[in-house]
Amino acid sequence: MRTGSEPITARSPLRMRFWLSVWGVLWTSAGTALFALAGYPGWAALCGALLLVVLVDLAVVVHRIRQGPHFQPGRDIPPYEPVRDRPPLRPPPPGPGAPPGSTGHEGPAGRRPPER
Repeated sequence: MRTGSEPITARSPLRMRFWLSVWGVLWTSAGTALFALAGYPGWAALCGALLLVVLVDLAVVVHRIRQGPHFQPGRDIPPYEPVRDRPPLRPPPPGPGAPPGSTGHEGPAGRRPPER
């Protein structure tokens, strides 16, 4: 939900994530190769798994960058009101003048619904 207090000059961190992912690809691929050559297959497998995670993140970032900018409402658009067409999931808490021991589940005039 929009609150109306979003910053005007907010920028997407996608380009930063792109360059961090490129940096991660370089380090994890170098780590995989060097650990494999040094005879540490466990560390090479760990770096290889991390390389897969970084490559997936890089693919997601590139996909989102290629999607282009999305419409963002301007300052002249008021905040959206929440949908109020369904009852609340739980009853509201008892008010400040509620008798001690009340749970907010009482019906009118503080009476509890009949037990079944």
